[in-house]
Amino acid sequence: QVQLVESGGGLVQPGGSLRLSCAASGSIFMVYDMGWYRQAPGKQREKLAVITNGKSTDYADSVKGRFTISRDNAKNTVYLQMSGLKAEDTAVYYCNARLSTYNSMGVYWGQGTQVTVSS
Repeated sequence: QVQLVESGGGLVQPGGSLRLSCAASGSIFMVYDMGWYRQAPGKQREKLAVITNGKSTDYADSVKGRFTISRDNAKNTVYLQMSGLKAEDTAVYYCNARLSTYNSMGVYWGQGTQVTVSS
């Protein structure tokens, strides 16, 4: 069984920073792409950033230059460093990972962590 567990969300003032973490655990053979998404109330889930296991990255225009995705392959963990936060960044943030176990391959999601940007 595979689990993705996010941490690091919370309340931050506009202009502030937060670092989210997401650790994948279980019977993992290999982790390929890992990514961060968010969903604000009443809106569709938005893809923010993706990182390959070779550490190539891609960002949505809405976060480019403010958010940085990184990963520690030894720990099967992906991070999202967020800076210059705005009220419109308020959402539930989810990580996902495309990975293989010893008998299957699929995309797994974390449970989400709330980020609230407010003064």
